[in-house]
Amino acid sequence: IELGIPKKEHREEEVDPIRKGKVSFFDNSKGFGFIIDSDSQEKHFVHVSGLIDVIEENDKVQYELEKGQKGMNAVRVKKI
Repeated sequence: IELGIPKKEHREEEVDPIRKGKVSFFDNSKGFGFIIDSDSQEKHFVHVSGLIDVIEENDKVQYELEKGQKGMNAVRVKKI
């Protein structure tokens, strides 16, 4: 008899990795802020190094998520 737990296959969470949201806070002097996802209402950290366009609070943006040290970070952020 062989006992074991079947391995889970690695799947993409979503077919389209591009997400949409709104900038809830951004501090240009410190170079970071937060984006609230339009669908899930989750708040994601964004750093100036992950920006394609210059963003300000209340801008509507599209972005992708990458795993960071403290959770999911918004990267490749651009205005829409």
